[in-house]
Amino acid sequence: MRVLVTGGAGFIGSTLVDRLLADGHEVAVVDDLSSGSRGNLSAAMESEAFELHELDVTDPALTDLTRNLRPEVVCHLAAQISVRRSVADPVADARLNVEGTVNVLSAARAAGVRKVVYASSVAVYGRPAVIPVPGDAATDPRSPYAASKLSGEIYLSMFRALHGLQYTSLVLSNVYGPRQSPEGEAGVVSIFTDALLRGAPTVVYGDGSQTRDYIFVEDVVDGFVRACGEAGDGGRFNLGTGVQTTDRELHSLVAAAAGAPDEPRFEPPRLGDLPAMAVDPAPALAALGWRPRTDLLDGLKATVEWARSR
Repeated sequence: MRVLVTGGAGFIGSTLVDRLLADGHEVAVVDDLSSGSRGNLSAAMESEAFELHELDVTDPALTDLTRNLRPEVVCHLAAQISVRRSVADPVADARLNVEGTVNVLSAARAAGVRKVVYASSVAVYGRPAVIPVPGDAATDPRSPYAASKLSGEIYLSMFRALHGLQYTSLVLSNVYGPRQSPEGEAGVVSIFTDALLRGAPTVVYGDGSQTRDYIFVEDVVDGFVRACGEAGDGGRFNLGTGVQTTDRELHSLVAAAAGAPDEPRFEPPRLGDLPAMAVDPAPALAALGWRPRTDLLDGLKATVEWARSR
């Protein structure tokens, strides 16, 4: 199978590329390298089944490129992922996340792509009434970023109804693992890991009781691979563990894995942070045969070992 991965030089995208190549598929990546890294693709570049195209997903040239590549499946991960940046500049957020997604879908339709697998976000749920959040929960976007990711899901549904383009939307909880940068809008695991290995101060906001659902990147990638098949067409599926881990607990676990002192500094909670989040992965098991397989302790050890080796 030939797969096109947008955002394939990023943390999750490059891990997906490696998995697809290992499974024997041909893979092309479209990435403007604004946040992704060629270094993430160093192993992939050694394969004759891989090619990289440096291009913004909003570029009209994407249509001709996709026609030439003729992929069977497109995994669309390219996105602006910063909630705070989306609040500061909602127009730029919409340009990449809405216009970019529409351009990807239009290119996919023109090239005869069978299916698009889309990276959505728990942000579409807003402040959920029930935790873990069920797969059929109502959406309640509370930031431009959340609105743009939900807009992508709506366009997927419309392209399926209008043109017969298959899709699966995967709602990602808090993804962590090797290759995640501690810079910019980074995940807290990578921030804690980087600081603790350098002996730098760490910060927990609020009283440490805020919770998140942490999912290892290789488990997320397995969800994308499974969704590339016929299963899950037209559905949204949560990729998470359903387990809540507090910020304070997470700091202790990362500190233990890093062999560093467990002594964070506490600062006032940040405006807009959710008090709790976890998602129910049961529908993904039923439809895709997917389940999280990596224990948090094991995933954190692998993440710390990678960071230490850099």
